[in-house]
Amino acid sequence: MPVISFANPKGGAGKTTSALLLAGELAARGASVSIVDADPERWISQWGALPGKPDNITIVSDVTEDSIVDVVEDASTNNQFVIIDLEGTASLMVANAIGMSDLVIIPTQGASMDAKGASKTIKLIRNQARLAKREIPHAVLLTRVSAAVASRSLKNVRDQLDAAGIDVMNSSIVERAAYRDMLDFGGLLSKLDPKQVSNVDKAVQNAMEFTAEVVAKLKAVQTPQGRAA
Repeated sequence: MPVISFANPKGGAGKTTSALLLAGELAARGASVSIVDADPERWISQWGALPGKPDNITIVSDVTEDSIVDVVEDASTNNQFVIIDLEGTASLMVANAIGMSDLVIIPTQGASMDAKGASKTIKLIRNQARLAKREIPHAVLLTRVSAAVASRSLKNVRDQLDAAGIDVMNSSIVERAAYRDMLDFGGLLSKLDPKQVSNVDKAVQNAMEFTAEVVAKLKAVQTPQGRAA
């Protein structure tokens, strides 16, 4: 089954939020999803301990550099999707997870520092692809984007990525209070009370569009092992 990793050595790039949005939307569609929580902060594991986690999402947090390969293999055997929230360093664990991935998503805020982190991740992906003797599909996901207006910094980052020939996802993750509330109080976006959280419907729509694009990218990929989305 497809393995999707979220990677960027720059802290605060939006890896955890993006990974959880994808997992939640896939689960809402009835898919079984395993999240490998490889971030030392264990934000997704903390979310999973709150009320509202659906039964078709499992979270594996006991993962190390030595066990990551076995954990991902086991998870992909028993679930329709495996999502890996990686630590913000260029470690052996990150390299191994990337090497096992069918798609690597690189969350990146609209700032030059984040773009540099994305470039490091892309270099690591290309090195792992050479070792594996296969292409490892990857794309940059712009995160924490203003719903009102695109900043000069964001436009600059997108121009830099486009000039470098790097695939940038059409959808982006807009800055929404609903995403923070989901992490703080548990459950899925669709279960948040619109009377207590603003623009829940727009947050859900954003997550749905992002998930649809990820699924489309996976369907376009046929891995050497014969796995397809």
